[in-house]
Amino acid sequence: MAEKFQATVIGGGPGGYVCAIRLAQLGIKTACIESRGTLGGTCLNIGCIPSKSLLNLSENFHKAKNFSKIGIEVGEVKLNLQKMMQNKDKAVTILTKGVEFLFKKNKITYFKGTGKLKSKSEITIVDKENKETNIQSDNIIISTGSEPASLPGIKFDEEKVISSTGALSLKSVPKKMVVVGGGYIGLEMGSVWSRLGSEVHVVEFLDHITPGMDKEISNEFMKILKKQGLNFHLRTKVEKISKSKNGVIIETSDKEGKKIKFESDVVLISVGRKPYTKNLNLEKIGIKLDEKKRIKVNKNYQTNITNIYAIGDVIEGPMLAHKAEEEGIAVAELISGQSGHVNYEVIPGVVYTTPEVASVGKTEEQLKEKNQKYKIGKFPFMANSRAKAIDEPDGFVKILADATTDKVLGVHLIGPHAGELIAEMAIAMEFGASSEDIARTCHAHPTFSEAVKEAALSVEKRQIHS
Repeated sequence: MAEKFQATVIGGGPGGYVCAIRLAQLGIKTACIESRGTLGGTCLNIGCIPSKSLLNLSENFHKAKNFSKIGIEVGEVKLNLQKMMQNKDKAVTILTKGVEFLFKKNKITYFKGTGKLKSKSEITIVDKENKETNIQSDNIIISTGSEPASLPGIKFDEEKVISSTGALSLKSVPKKMVVVGGGYIGLEMGSVWSRLGSEVHVVEFLDHITPGMDKEISNEFMKILKKQGLNFHLRTKVEKISKSKNGVIIETSDKEGKKIKFESDVVLISVGRKPYTKNLNLEKIGIKLDEKKRIKVNKNYQTNITNIYAIGDVIEGPMLAHKAEEEGIAVAELISGQSGHVNYEVIPGVVYTTPEVASVGKTEEQLKEKNQKYKIGKFPFMANSRAKAIDEPDGFVKILADATTDKVLGVHLIGPHAGELIAEMAIAMEFGASSEDIARTCHAHPTFSEAVKEAALSVEKRQIHS
């Protein structure tokens, strides 16, 4: 007889494993199925974590090459890419094993294999040896994440035509790299390889990079990246990619019809991600999808089959690990009879380049579209004492507040440690804070966070240091 669980999570990524842990904490007999062989999903294994490791290591390499400019005399700085990759892999291994320990601690049954829905309450698990295990579950949570999208007719070989996965594991530094797509992932990976010595060209179909980002921040971001050596080709469409003896040829045309051909060692295709719902048998049991092949859910994350839920990248919304985590906790609490909730108005986004870019809430463009009246407060890191002291003066803080109530509607930062600074504003917005609340809160000196306070003061044109 098949083993029975009260809840089973298909997918052990950020949304899935967090959901499983919270379910177990609530006293629910829980199983989690993961096909990769290690927990943590794309984020931990081939995404957020290894990319942040390489971003940090490449930035350290870049800084070390310029130590003499700040009075630190060292010998010749050399790159050992193999050792750098080993360091990255070590971080991933430690963290994945950490999640597995948490499963044992919380008495979660962990199945290594691919989960396939047999019915609304039955799942078949197929392991690497093709051995089948059947289980029953009162509730099923689908959290299978997403995979890189490619261009029509183009397949990843992860050697010359690479996705973000391949970009994290290159065996040598390419002399030239073309990045197709000017979004978060492409710019992060482009920054890594540029700092390690590649000539990087970014091809973007739109007239700006980082779609969805506040335009003023996006424009400043591109200026800084250009200064760092990245080359941008906007309003440019990729028409053909073909392999050559030494690399790849990327044929493009701009809005005026001008043809541009790039010869490159590798091409990184970074045009977004798509939900991963392969081999789940969704259609067979009647689970409905939307036009983008995402699983349709209601406000409680239930599919049209009420005991089957879906969270993370397989449903509508930003494809962010922390968004999936929040949904995982919400679902677990809803299943246990509590009132799980996610505030989608306050989900921060971060680009982990140098400098970092972070945002939460509405952009100026979104407020204009809604005809919502607003006030702006801005403060440059050039005028922040901590940023100047460590020679990281690029960027600024931008706060958007309601013109009548002063409630903070959106915050956008580009500058040092922006990814950490945004947390203050996310909390403020969660509690409905005004810009005045931020401005009246004492911030330690000298810190980067003082730039946030000054931007809040600037909403009413009373900033002190600019």
